[in-house]
Amino acid sequence: MNWSDLTQDWSTSYARAKMRFPNLRDSDMPFVKQNRQRFEAYLAERHHLTVTEAREELEDFLFTESLSRELDS
Repeated sequence: MNWSDLTQDWSTSYARAKMRFPNLRDSDMPFVKQNRQRFEAYLAERHHLTVTEAREELEDFLFTESLSRELDS
């Protein structure tokens, strides 16, 4: 799964992302989901991470979601 896949099915992806990243706020999503770098910076701020850590966490999330999709198909 990549960023484009995540944003194409945002409602499903966001629900799963919120389980992994519980400090996301629904009201902020229209603004941060449009740009991956903005989302990474937001993720870092809300979860007390560096931007590099947030990028790595997002990559890990995308990877595990890819694996989950493969198992479901």
